[in-house]
Amino acid sequence: MALSSPGTGPGTTGAADPGPPTADATGSPSPGRPTRGLLPLLLAGNTAMYALYIGVPGMLLALQIEDIDPAGKVANFGLVSGISAVFATVFNPVAGALSDRSGRRNPWILAGGLLVLPVMLLLGGVHSILLVTIVWCLGQAVMNVYQAALTSVVPDRVPTAARGRASAAVGLGLPLGSTVGALVGAAFSEQYRTGYLVFGAIVAATAVLFTACAPERRMPARAPVPVRAQIAAFGDALRHHDFRWAFIGRALLVLGYFSVAGFQLYILKDHTVLPAGLSAEGAVAILMPVGAVAMVVSTVLGGWLSDRFDRRKLFVGASAALAAVALLIPAVSSSWSAMLAFSVVNGLGFGCYMAVDTALVTMVLPKAEDAARDMGVLNVANAGPQIVAPFAASLVVSLSGGYTALFLVAAVLSVLGALAVRPIRSVR
Repeated sequence: MALSSPGTGPGTTGAADPGPPTADATGSPSPGRPTRGLLPLLLAGNTAMYALYIGVPGMLLALQIEDIDPAGKVANFGLVSGISAVFATVFNPVAGALSDRSGRRNPWILAGGLLVLPVMLLLGGVHSILLVTIVWCLGQAVMNVYQAALTSVVPDRVPTAARGRASAAVGLGLPLGSTVGALVGAAFSEQYRTGYLVFGAIVAATAVLFTACAPERRMPARAPVPVRAQIAAFGDALRHHDFRWAFIGRALLVLGYFSVAGFQLYILKDHTVLPAGLSAEGAVAILMPVGAVAMVVSTVLGGWLSDRFDRRKLFVGASAALAAVALLIPAVSSSWSAMLAFSVVNGLGFGCYMAVDTALVTMVLPKAEDAARDMGVLNVANAGPQIVAPFAASLVVSLSGGYTALFLVAAVLSVLGALAVRPIRSVR
């Protein structure tokens, strides 16, 4: 999974959708009226995607790895997660470039969604860490074909004036998908092979629904951007003082968040004292919806308050600091109530952070004409830490012999992320 900002995927082109193009405020062509019902379809498509991204690695894959090698589960899970994250991060822009060159999104959404089903069937039937790694990387490949094309639908088909609503529909896919993923994963925790098929079927069915109900017009094919030009663009963006600090802050916060989030099932099994009769899988099914509700509330409220008071840095710094406080709760207590409190406070902090920090970043972009490119650079701060997090977390847990040190390290990273916004000069 590569966490990304809505509408800034690797396949973003800004090409027109069905209907005549119109001109935006700058005089540049922008998409015409979006396909009827496109926003609910975007919500469904992103919900299905995040359900698989949360339910498979966060529950079923962790259980499968534990079954194969109980003693080495932490190191093995870190290895599988880290390698697959590298694979996903590399494959996502490749898949986006392929859909750009074809001038179509729907065939890629459909192909990626349908191919998930046989890959999930294969994943449930392997019995070694090596094969799990290979097949899950294959799963990341087909899911990133789906994700790259789906992410590009907003800039392709939604006019600028409606981008806010479209981004909200995309953004709500994360908490809703997290909840669905946790519930389905818990329901099939003892039959994870069947669970894999259920997740594959959800994505495949959603891909069919989306492509059937949201027809598209073929766009002009786009030439691929040379790798040298992409690297030069990355360097140019980070030479800008305020954007560089926003990038650093996002990278630190995401690294701290995913260092803990990826190991949630093992934390509940090996660190938390659960009430009698409550399994770790059942606990995940409780914590995910609780955190998702908190995230939705703080996303909406944080964005509104930051607009009202025109204070982006204050809300970004405070929400990152709140995420650090949340991580201290399970560090000092291994009780179930502490994990519930952590889930609520962490959801409040992370939801507000992502909402307001995205707004802050749009205000410190180096050049307005390169906004899409620079938002793509920001996504490196989302995806890069997700590569590092599994390796770093498994190393911390292995060296310290427990999860308390992991919570403390993640809290320090969140504090540093909060402090990183202070040097920004152009935004309050």
